[in-house]
Amino acid sequence: MKEIKQIYYNDSGTSFYWKKEDEVITDKIQLIFRETGFYFTKHELQVFKYCIEESSILNKCCDDCELKNKCHKFLLKTPCSQIDLSVSMEELNAVKDLVEGTLFKMNLDDYLYGVGMN
Repeated sequence: MKEIKQIYYNDSGTSFYWKKEDEVITDKIQLIFRETGFYFTKHELQVFKYCIEESSILNKCCDDCELKNKCHKFLLKTPCSQIDLSVSMEELNAVKDLVEGTLFKMNLDDYLYGVGMN
């Protein structure tokens, strides 16, 4: 099994960089959500974040529902035009946390080990 450098995780998935010959490959991020894996560039991950935000706005209908975010499934677009995910609002919030947490950690690392270094 190849080695990885974990970026972020939650109960619904994880994100990480692959390592090759003890070197971390940072040009793409492996994102695992439920049973689906995506291999995104940082730009594609940002596009996915926008897809999630748009989907959240369009499907915000669970506030008054007694089933509270667990029943209704809808399609979530991805940066891969051939792939959409069927998710509930609860799952949408989980993938949103995963993507935003990944981007936050990547940006923090870029700052700490880039421009922020003295």
